[in-house]
Amino acid sequence: MANPDVAQVSSLPLPPMQYINLFTDENIKMKRVPRPPPPIHDSYNMFGHTFNADDTIIRSLESQGIKRLYPQHFDRRKELRKLNHSLLVNFLDLLDTLVLCPDSPKRTEKVDDLSLLFFHIHHLLNEFRPHQARETLRVMMELQKQQRNETAIRFQKHLDKVLEIINTALHNLPDSSDGENSMSVNTELFDNIDSLSNDSADRDIYTELDKQMCEIVDAL
Repeated sequence: MANPDVAQVSSLPLPPMQYINLFTDENIKMKRVPRPPPPIHDSYNMFGHTFNADDTIIRSLESQGIKRLYPQHFDRRKELRKLNHSLLVNFLDLLDTLVLCPDSPKRTEKVDDLSLLFFHIHHLLNEFRPHQARETLRVMMELQKQQRNETAIRFQKHLDKVLEIINTALHNLPDSSDGENSMSVNTELFDNIDSLSNDSADRDIYTELDKQMCEIVDAL
């Protein structure tokens, strides 16, 4: 019977929701979210292998304890093609060994040869990673340049359209002479209105005087 006091530790990481639930708005406000892990300065384990933080990104085969099958200076395409052919030949040999004599020590030898070939193929592919990164960055920069050029062209088209609308509006505005004529017409209209109001006031005064004179005459 297993000891119930022994804690069960999983070799796999926790599900993502176990981490996401910790980053709530309240935890972020109260600064109770988990701190990021500190940077590694010495060594670490990954995929069952120990790596040093000071190691180069692509280590040489000799530093990994692997026997080199090709020279220092070579054509990577040709070597990859040769390694691929050797891999197929060794795999067929391994199949023959498994069919004819499964317990032969040659089986282990062929498995080791296949592992060595896979190591070399993997190493050559990793050496292409910097070139791949540069090409990926170049493509991204070209795409950004194209997008910015298209955005600039669209802005220029909108600017030309706005300038055309402004020029059309300015062209359709009335001239200054027409404005002066309209102002003079409006002034004459106001003058006529004032004169009419004054005449009506005078007529009201005269009518009242006439009425009083008539009353005086009637009283005599």
